[in-house]
Amino acid sequence: MISKRFIKSSFIYTLAGALPMASAVILLPLYISYLTPADLGALAIYTAFSMLVQILVSFSFDTSLYIYYHEFKTDKNKLSVFISSAIVFVLLLSAVVGIIFLLIGTPLFNFVFKAQAIPFYPYGMMALGTGIFQAIFKIFSSLLQSRQQPEVFFWSNLISFSFVVVLTSLGLHFFPNELTGPVAGKLLALMVSATWSLFMIFSEFGFHFNYTVLKETFDFNRSSFIYQLQQWLMNYFDRILMSFYLPMSIIGIYDVTMKCLMSIDFIISPLFNTFYPTILGVVMKQDQKRSTPEINRYYYGLTAVIVLLVAGCIFVLPILINAFITKPGYLAAIQYIPFVSLLFLPRGIRLYFNLPYGALKYSKPLPFYYVVISATKILLMVILIRQFEIYGVIFSSFVSIVIEIVLLRQGVKDKFQFQFNAYKLILAPMSLAFLILCLEPLLPNVYATMLHVIYLIFGFLMLIWVYRNEMKLIIPFSKPVKE
Repeated sequence: MISKRFIKSSFIYTLAGALPMASAVILLPLYISYLTPADLGALAIYTAFSMLVQILVSFSFDTSLYIYYHEFKTDKNKLSVFISSAIVFVLLLSAVVGIIFLLIGTPLFNFVFKAQAIPFYPYGMMALGTGIFQAIFKIFSSLLQSRQQPEVFFWSNLISFSFVVVLTSLGLHFFPNELTGPVAGKLLALMVSATWSLFMIFSEFGFHFNYTVLKETFDFNRSSFIYQLQQWLMNYFDRILMSFYLPMSIIGIYDVTMKCLMSIDFIISPLFNTFYPTILGVVMKQDQKRSTPEINRYYYGLTAVIVLLVAGCIFVLPILINAFITKPGYLAAIQYIPFVSLLFLPRGIRLYFNLPYGALKYSKPLPFYYVVISATKILLMVILIRQFEIYGVIFSSFVSIVIEIVLLRQGVKDKFQFQFNAYKLILAPMSLAFLILCLEPLLPNVYATMLHVIYLIFGFLMLIWVYRNEMKLIIPFSKPVKE
């Protein structure tokens, strides 16, 4: 039986881990007030670069700590050597990566972004430092999670989040209409967080460097490192690729649209991670691994919430943007909101077919799958961006999501038996997607509000009828009706 303490801890970890995403949403009004769409597009490029640096210098120790902490925890001396050595290795790797980018950063940025004004100095250099500090703080956060310290994890992430919001806000105020505020503000905030992390780690575990102990983890780290690079390609490379073909202002509009809809993820992630431990407990007790009505109801309920959130965002966000944004250029984001929201509708399906990989610890085929998925997305973007701009990016992303779902489903068909209601899991959210795709291009913008009300009514009716049993899993103090 999964304990209430475990579920509570999972919720705390998820909520605190979502704070970086929350900072992007909270700071968006300030970005719009102080920056042009072109500035925001450039900021998206620098953010993608800092995330790449984070992956390079952490070398997946943020992930391997989960595994090897529990292997070494019975031997305190070996545990101290491992953790301290891992941090020293990351610091050395940070120095190497930092020196390389300082030497080649300017010519590299000039070559990659030759059609845009994206200089390495000073903002790329600041983003380099931000990526290094993010890696250190993320490893420290992983250590806290491995040691089952949810309260310390929460407060550490909340304080770091507060520093980012406050210093970025001050930077935007004192340096309006330029990137110094958001880039330098985040750099300073994460520098404080990383310094605190290093102090806490070395004060408890001492200063060690044992390459032999680290080498035991490298096989795991390499495969996880490749997977993280592939995820970076899936989630961040689109902004960089767009800069080859489109003005920075269009990239800024795309980034604003994505950030507006991140509020959906901010609700979905804590909700999913709250019931995910319960699902794992059910699967672990099974002799023959398969989905059950109990498991399915959670995913049906999650899909219902996603449908309502998407319909609600399509209705509410244009109203908010029209009411509070007066800066020229940003209103263009409204036309893309219904189409970008299509990328969120299959989220419940993806999580459902991803279940066996986590429950069975079956990650071996994932790197191959994401090579296919990311290559397809990049190829389609190259073909479509020039003619269809943001719509080409959206279509490429949606196709890659469909391919991901198919590969995930087919990859475990011999290890996990799926039995589910196709209408509740697939056809219901895709019905809303089909409705959006049919109506949005046909009716002029003057009828936009009416369309958005139709989506909201459609989603609400599906919520109360199709998912009437499953929603009782989401609503507190209710008992689900048996199928």
